[in-house]
Amino acid sequence: MAYAIVKTGGKQYRVEQGQTLLVERLPEDEGATVALQPLLYRSTDTVFDADGLAGVSVTAKILAHERGEKLRVFKFKPKRGYKRTTGHRQELTRLEITSLTAGGSSRSARATSQQRGAGRPAEETSSDGS
Repeated sequence: MAYAIVKTGGKQYRVEQGQTLLVERLPEDEGATVALQPLLYRSTDTVFDADGLAGVSVTAKILAHERGEKLRVFKFKPKRGYKRTTGHRQELTRLEITSLTAGGSSRSARATSQQRGAGRPAEETSSDGS
């Protein structure tokens, strides 16, 4: 089962294809497709270097823009009669991961080509010093 670690909104999420997740609000409209920045890709081999991640793409569809649950913030100073109650609701976006693909520049493809090159005989050099 292939998965990726992606970064969005200053947080990191572990995602698989078909998964839905709630992230910080994105500026795109509902129904739009967005590309997420992969930090790690894992299927049969792990890819986390910049060269390997250049071929990895994670795309998601925006399902809805939502608001999180209300948080109550209560300020209180004893012996002074100071009390304040405020609230906060976080703006969120619900995403569905539509595709999780690794291109031809994956780590396993490079390792295979290096192994093929290792089997070749080394070039002979002349020993007469010229």
